[in-house]
Amino acid sequence: MARSVCIRNADWVVAWDAKAGRHNYRQNADLVFAGDRITHVGPGYAGPVDEEVSGKGRMVMPGLVNLHTHPSVMPVFKSIREELANPKLYFTALYDGWNLFRPEPEDCVWAARQAYCEALLSGCTTLVDMCFPFPGWLDVMAESGLRIFISALYESQHWHSANGHELTYVPEPDGGKGAFEASVTLTAETRAHRSGRLSAMIAPMAIDTTSIDLIRKGLELARAEKLPFQLHAGEAMAEFLEMTRRTGMTQMQLLAKEKLLGPDVTIGHGIFLDHHSWLHWYTREDVKILADHGCSVAHCPTPFSRYGIKLENFGAYLKAGVNMGIGTDTHPHNMLEEMRTAAILARIAAENTYAVSTTDIFHAATVGGAKALMRDDIGRLAPGAKADIVVVRLDIPDMMPAYDPLRSLIYIAADRAVKDVYVDGRKVVGDGRVLTMNHMEAAEQVSAAQRRILPKVPSRDRHGRGAEEVAPRTLPLAHG
Repeated sequence: MARSVCIRNADWVVAWDAKAGRHNYRQNADLVFAGDRITHVGPGYAGPVDEEVSGKGRMVMPGLVNLHTHPSVMPVFKSIREELANPKLYFTALYDGWNLFRPEPEDCVWAARQAYCEALLSGCTTLVDMCFPFPGWLDVMAESGLRIFISALYESQHWHSANGHELTYVPEPDGGKGAFEASVTLTAETRAHRSGRLSAMIAPMAIDTTSIDLIRKGLELARAEKLPFQLHAGEAMAEFLEMTRRTGMTQMQLLAKEKLLGPDVTIGHGIFLDHHSWLHWYTREDVKILADHGCSVAHCPTPFSRYGIKLENFGAYLKAGVNMGIGTDTHPHNMLEEMRTAAILARIAAENTYAVSTTDIFHAATVGGAKALMRDDIGRLAPGAKADIVVVRLDIPDMMPAYDPLRSLIYIAADRAVKDVYVDGRKVVGDGRVLTMNHMEAAEQVSAAQRRILPKVPSRDRHGRGAEEVAPRTLPLAHG
């Protein structure tokens, strides 16, 4: 018999209304789960339970679904990449800033631990981990307690810029076949993993670095195995220019022509599509193509905002019928702050307060992400759904007053108000502390890794510059 828990008489519960297809608020309600499943949402539960937890001064909400992350590298870039960009490549740092500070493979497990801790503390219970494989990847994912979709990246060629203003591509010796086969192997290992919380997603790296043949093979595998699929596209202006140079078509038009779109396909970022104001392209078809094919977009506003780039705009994609999800593509892996940024930038891009609502943002961060992952049992609190649950403190100053507790959480308190997190009914955050991993140890190990990387920067930089020249500190260091 599965152990049952009742969160009794919570001040607020964010419950799922299946008939209306949306979340709603319930006040003074009980939430009961047994094992890994929710069994009751509503007032006055009278059945027996093994444990009762007071919901006084609490909001109970579904765990957040983080649709796009790269945990094995991003924490190492903290305090370096926030102002690192290349104006000669339209401000992105993807092509010549990324690799200067990349960690060694043995340090990736610590970066992943730190990222997973950040995600958990911000109410994330499901996470898509898109990384090139590294030793210990499956084990550290299982250790985290998160529900994780492992997405082993593969590509046919990789980015290179020899001069800082020209983007070129270096072919992989085997055209990417070995990396694809490694992804297939990891997919099989994931499905057999003992934790039961690990799933797979097929993820060719990017539209400009992966051949159409390998993208197609990946999508065929995903469909044969009934797995979700995600591809970086519309991530950078240089990518758009490259793809239109190669094919005369935009990325979405090419994917549609090649029959590589569908409800199981998520586009990572989808910013630089044919309507974007920087591009001055002659068509306005791409968003409609996504909507007509039932595709999803994983929106990750923070890294692009650091470059001065924004999606144009979240509300317009929704209005067109595109399913939107939210991810933390960079540090910090804080879903609540990412949701806040998404809402603010959407309104700025649209020049309209009402272009996107908090309702829209919360939907994207829960059932929008779940839909992209082809799951109807996560991102919602309803009988039969997975017991992926977040308990939020209402009795702290940052959440008070709480006329609308989700607004107080997203726009003000963020992770400071997250008390407990359950995944599959197992408590993985208790009283604001990660229970599955040592957060401080991970942070210390990542800090040590960053210190080891800094002296290597001159050998990685085409001009032989040191770290302090590539990424100057906010203030000069005084001597003497």
